[in-house]
Amino acid sequence: MRSIVIFACLLFAVGAFVARFADQVTPSRPESQAMAVTAPAQSANSRTVTIARDNRGQFMVEARVDGRRLQFMVDTGASTIALRESAAARLGIHPMPRDYNVQVQTANGIGRAAMVELNSVEVDGIVVRNVRALVTPDSALSENLLGMSFLSRVKFSHDRGRLVLEQ
Repeated sequence: MRSIVIFACLLFAVGAFVARFADQVTPSRPESQAMAVTAPAQSANSRTVTIARDNRGQFMVEARVDGRRLQFMVDTGASTIALRESAAARLGIHPMPRDYNVQVQTANGIGRAAMVELNSVEVDGIVVRNVRALVTPDSALSENLLGMSFLSRVKFSHDRGRLVLEQ
């Protein structure tokens, strides 16, 4: 169990480092620019969502987390969803100081995060329930990360510069 937590923290740290580095070397996306998500395709038993890269080369999505909209950068290197403290507060999640008991490595060094469980995370009709997430101080991350605790429960692939999610 300890090895799994350490591995998860390392994956989270790599994702946080990449996100921080990308923010420093590329200009930020204007808020007026719409995120490039195509309409979900549907068949009888599945849904498909295709997400285009933004001008930074990142895959950004708007997700509904427990019924509230949040922006995420898709990060296959993050073992869990990572929420900034301010985003968690918008969801009504307010970890106590003692809850920050998961050690994580970020671009800013070693930090602490609080493990939480989200009831549901939805990206354009693709819904995953009971999803693990980490809450980090805002200073540790510049963006929320949609990590493997969500992605491992859907089928995802990269196709000619587009990320395809299927359920």
